[in-house]
Amino acid sequence: MTKKSKRGVLIALAVGILTASAILVMSAMRENIVFFHTPSDLMSGKVSDGAQTRIGGMVEKGSLERLANGLDFKFRVTDGVRVIPVRYTGILPDLFREEQGVVAEGKLRQGNFEASSVLAKHDENYMPREVSEALKNYKPPVVGK
Repeated sequence: MTKKSKRGVLIALAVGILTASAILVMSAMRENIVFFHTPSDLMSGKVSDGAQTRIGGMVEKGSLERLANGLDFKFRVTDGVRVIPVRYTGILPDLFREEQGVVAEGKLRQGNFEASSVLAKHDENYMPREVSEALKNYKPPVVGK
């Protein structure tokens, strides 16, 4: 083998290794991406049962319930069209309130959302664009009419 052919083989081998590395990195990143969805998206079947996802919307008024052990919570999240029940174990953020924006990360299980983390809306600068757009159309239900 000449010097020129050895150099060509080394370059081809290096390009192959770099390509394989890039493919592995991109596939690992793809598996860790978590998409944001509204309650309407989840209830319409756009997310498969058990898939890791984020849900965003408003905490429905009167829906927050603290369970007996003090660390389990149930509440409902709405986008003004559909409502989805959420269950969370842990300490809720200080800014968490009913009729406030919320983003929860977790899994959809048989029509219920099991949250592993809950983020309360501080202001629209901290909300994903999709959440802000979904909440612009939100109108709280009128009670008593």
